[in-house]
Amino acid sequence: MNDTALTGALSRLDAVKDVMTVQRVFGEPTQIDGVTVMPVAVVRGGGGGGGGGGSKPDQKEQGEGAGLGFGVNARPVGVFAVKDGAVTWQPAVDVTRIVLGSQLVALAALFFVGRALRHRHPH
Repeated sequence: MNDTALTGALSRLDAVKDVMTVQRVFGEPTQIDGVTVMPVAVVRGGGGGGGGGGSKPDQKEQGEGAGLGFGVNARPVGVFAVKDGAVTWQPAVDVTRIVLGSQLVALAALFFVGRALRHRHPH
């Protein structure tokens, strides 16, 4: 891997460091009707990198390579609300997860009911 590719990969890692900060998890506090609201999220990330090497015997040119990939997933989980010195937690409702979970439960129920009916009435 040449110096330019290495420098590029390292600069991308610096950008990743900027993304994965506490500011991504805890949002800026906001005042609403005398209540301080601080949003909270779950932030997950992952990445990988690669390298390269020399050319294969059947290639005419020298081979080189480098690569770097990174992904971030963030989703809200709720807010801390502060009023008159008392802190309360208000969870976020993730409708997508509720619908997906309900669909999985319905599929599992259909599967087991189908199996039970087949065993009850053999052909």
